[in-house]
Amino acid sequence: MVVTAVLLETVLFFGVFSTLIGLADAQTLGLPAWFGAGAVLAFVLSGCCVGALYLMNLYDFKEVRTYPQFLSRVPGFLLAAVLAAALLAYALFPRTVLTWPGLALVPLLILAIVLAARAVWYRVLAAWPFVERVLVIGRTELARTLAAELARHPRYRILDIVEPGRPGRVARDGSLFLYPGQRAIRGGVKPDRIVVAMSERRGRVPMEALLDAKRFGIAIEDGLHLYERLTGRIALDWLQPSHLIFSPRYRPTQLQCFLQRAVSVTLAAIGLIVGAPLFALIAVLIKLDSRGPVFFVQERIGRYGERFALVKFRTMHPAEQRPSEWVGDNGNRITRVGYWLRKFRMDELPQLYNVLMGHMNLVGPRPHPACNYELFMTHIPFYAFRSVVRPGITGWAQVRYGYANNLEEETEKMRYDLYYIKHLSLAMDLHILLLTIKVVVLGQQRVAPAVRTADREAEGWTRLDVA
Repeated sequence: MVVTAVLLETVLFFGVFSTLIGLADAQTLGLPAWFGAGAVLAFVLSGCCVGALYLMNLYDFKEVRTYPQFLSRVPGFLLAAVLAAALLAYALFPRTVLTWPGLALVPLLILAIVLAARAVWYRVLAAWPFVERVLVIGRTELARTLAAELARHPRYRILDIVEPGRPGRVARDGSLFLYPGQRAIRGGVKPDRIVVAMSERRGRVPMEALLDAKRFGIAIEDGLHLYERLTGRIALDWLQPSHLIFSPRYRPTQLQCFLQRAVSVTLAAIGLIVGAPLFALIAVLIKLDSRGPVFFVQERIGRYGERFALVKFRTMHPAEQRPSEWVGDNGNRITRVGYWLRKFRMDELPQLYNVLMGHMNLVGPRPHPACNYELFMTHIPFYAFRSVVRPGITGWAQVRYGYANNLEEETEKMRYDLYYIKHLSLAMDLHILLLTIKVVVLGQQRVAPAVRTADREAEGWTRLDVA
């Protein structure tokens, strides 16, 4: 759905902009005489508009589900799109000239295209065949969780949640669906998808009914798979060891590891070279702002449980005693420079050195402090599977969840880490890097609710310096 929307709107923007530029006089606009300059300008303008939509989360149809919700974010999108388009257009074509009517026309044109396109798009999303009618089998916690997730997604409509052996309200519209011990029910609305969300299937799943539904073209899906697809995380509460043992997808291939490593090393080397002046400036600001070293070094857990020294820019005042490691307990220790470094994730930049040394990749699960390794191994299900890949500077859990403040929140992040390991690919890494850029550009910082230090100590958390 998202990819389709991006492609359609890119084509729409490009078509309109290229048509208007083609109708105008190239010399009047100040475009160079070489062939295709107008097409390049149209592509730049289109990219700025699509990029602004992405930055404002307007391609997240679970978050922005309705047209009125979309309209509430239009002012921010329009400002971002116009500023980006103006800067890039004049950077590429410094002689570009727009008269006052032209300057007014560009934002109005962008606004008209977006409002019209999204009005059609939201109406299409709410219509058949883009909406799937879903029947959920099972009255379990997983079924209730899936129902809540399905209700948030504009693509799905729940017809019913039923339990095998008990009557359901869903009928079949000429196709056949049977419950054990019941006669065939005909007429009414046919489900497009049946989701099996039962804690115990042996002897309870209506296999004959499901086979009959499959024969009539109804999609059958396991509840765990649907949960994973809707949320971007693994359902740890219902995950059985057999899923990990027999699934080939929790172990990345050698080719995947090689490609990921090659990209990480290349980009890290470029980042260290290009960013050297910035690193020097940050180091000076840290020394001027507070006493203490420029870098903070901490022992972390890497691939296969190996330990390494992680390097970050120091963002906190040194502590006389060993404080809690959690962000919620250390707000009073963050320096003025450290606040901005954390806000834009610039404190993580020295970890490019860890990437070159082979400790980390650009993308992967965040490395945990070594002192809490045994605790996490004991209390977080399947925690050892985090170490089958190298940890990363950024990761799926970082951009989707943020910082954790207790064991429960670390377990929640584990759901995202397992999802990343299962779906590891260069495309997935690129998606995470784009999300990370959005976090850095907008200065977004998602921090889970703080939990009292006394509660963490009762859970057995180790206290250590995290400056």
